[in-house]
Amino acid sequence: MIEITLKGGVVKEYDAGVTAADVAKDLGAGLYKAACACKINGETKDLRTPIEKDCELAILTFDDEDGKYALRHTASHILAQAVKRLYPDVKLAIGPAIADGFYYDFDFSSPITSEDLEKIEAEMKKIVKEDLKLEKFELSPEEAIQMMEEKGEIYKVELIKEHAENGEPISFYKQGEFTELCAGPHIMSTKPVKAFKLTSLAGAYWRGDEKNKMLTRIYGTAFTKASDLEAYLERIEEAKKRDHRKLGKELGIFAMMEEGPGFPFFLPKGMVLKNTLIDFWRQIHTREGYVEISTPMMLNRQLWETSGHWGHYKENMYTTVIDDMDFAIKPMNCPGGMLVYKSQMHSYRDLPIRMGELGLVHRHEKSGTLHGLMRVRCFTQDDAHIFMTPEQITDEIKGVVRLIDEVYTLFGFKYHVELSTRPEDSMGSDEDWEMATDGLRKALDELNLPYVVNEGDGAFYGPKIDFHLEDSLGRTWQCGTIQLDFQLPQRFEAEYVGADGEKHRPIMIHRVVFGSIERFIGILIEHFAGAFPLWLAPVQVKLLPIADRHLDYLNEVKQKLAEVGIRAEIDDRSEKIGYKIREAQLEKVPYMLVAGDKDIENHVVSVRSRKDGDLGAKSLDDVIAALQEEIRTKAR
Repeated sequence: MIEITLKGGVVKEYDAGVTAADVAKDLGAGLYKAACACKINGETKDLRTPIEKDCELAILTFDDEDGKYALRHTASHILAQAVKRLYPDVKLAIGPAIADGFYYDFDFSSPITSEDLEKIEAEMKKIVKEDLKLEKFELSPEEAIQMMEEKGEIYKVELIKEHAENGEPISFYKQGEFTELCAGPHIMSTKPVKAFKLTSLAGAYWRGDEKNKMLTRIYGTAFTKASDLEAYLERIEEAKKRDHRKLGKELGIFAMMEEGPGFPFFLPKGMVLKNTLIDFWRQIHTREGYVEISTPMMLNRQLWETSGHWGHYKENMYTTVIDDMDFAIKPMNCPGGMLVYKSQMHSYRDLPIRMGELGLVHRHEKSGTLHGLMRVRCFTQDDAHIFMTPEQITDEIKGVVRLIDEVYTLFGFKYHVELSTRPEDSMGSDEDWEMATDGLRKALDELNLPYVVNEGDGAFYGPKIDFHLEDSLGRTWQCGTIQLDFQLPQRFEAEYVGADGEKHRPIMIHRVVFGSIERFIGILIEHFAGAFPLWLAPVQVKLLPIADRHLDYLNEVKQKLAEVGIRAEIDDRSEKIGYKIREAQLEKVPYMLVAGDKDIENHVVSVRSRKDGDLGAKSLDDVIAALQEEIRTKAR
């Protein structure tokens, strides 16, 4: 007999070899029906996995993230099987589950179109109805290669050969006539994958490498309930309406040009938005005791070798040669910040030193990954670097967390936090990494801030805390980050004089709040659907004359608004007032001030709100006071 510890610490005894599916069935028919996968001692496994010794067991349903992945991974296999039935000569590449769905990459002998997705879905429904059991089996690398070569699956052969060197068995899953190279996990059969939809087609290079062949990627999603699928598809349609690329063009915020792929152009209204965010950033950082610096955009190879970027990040850097010396355009601001710190000697009394920099950085991104403002090749990083003593770590991290919370709350974002630990490709000693990770963990614990541990996803120089925003559509975006760094001060031999008169090494925090200002603007466009709160709106007030004779009055109004810093535009076109109001609504301007003969006679303006419609006639002084208060409080 073996002992299995279940949720809540309940211990049950079973015969060795019992499967997680058997345990789920023993615990209740409802759980067994809902089960998608399991965790055995914290490792995600198939429900069909035999359990041979004492362990902790968690049964995962679709409500669990790993349960979702198991069902959607199975959906990707169903997609591949359906495509293989309809297009027997197609070559299969890879098909993982991803956030919100799954995809599969295919090499078709002739192109397919979006119209073909309907018949592929119909074939998938047949496979689901057939209730095909998924059976896992293993082959030696030699047997696996032979089987895939006989099937003509060239991409699978390439993948197997990569893993053949260690001699370990290669795992496969079989459902009906379809066999797929896969490590799993999967649900027990095809039957539970009832609520699914193929959502789009795209091109994707094999292995993400532009030198390789372009494959056809089919995206889809899957749920256990049709109602959940419908709600998701409605959110997708809403997201299309909010697409920052579409709204950014319509609202005159930014443009992407063929002459600079991945390098955004900010238009006049976009610059107002960007500068307003930067002004806000400067206000809160001045309040929190930060000083602002600016470092060069290009620095020599020796600097990047000292920082470690030349060895760990060079493939993402743009380089050039000046006076026979290698230079690189900065992908990060931190090495420049280190030079500023080192430009003078510091005492322990000076610490912490909080240095902020709005630095333009450049990173080489593959063309296939570029996406509006969300993934670009140059962006403004709202960096700050904090230099401190070991005793100041926890308080400084807590201060940064509170600052980030203030900013995200202002915009109406919910967020969750991840603590990312040491990656394989890292610098520094075990002791440094342990101390750094414990410092971040302690700060989060003292703030009672819930977090999940993201093993192995830290920066190469230190662990980090990542903040994942949730926008108005429930989508998540990684923006803010706090990275604790013991390595860079050592590599640059940074020092301060301690209370004992001796020289010591400072500890460094890297942190961003917006992350990339460009990307944050993209997120804000979609979060607010372009309808920015008054303080942030590029045009805060639209002035609408009913006839040309009312223009002089509204020009005076515009001047008074400008004197108190309120951004206004006059629509002086020879159009009817109803048309002008509709246009201002489409431009998502927060307020409209309309003027006609009676308004001028009574020294008032007729006020319309983007949200509440007609607010009636008001004196300009009252309007200005109300607008100023709304801007001051940054109300949403």
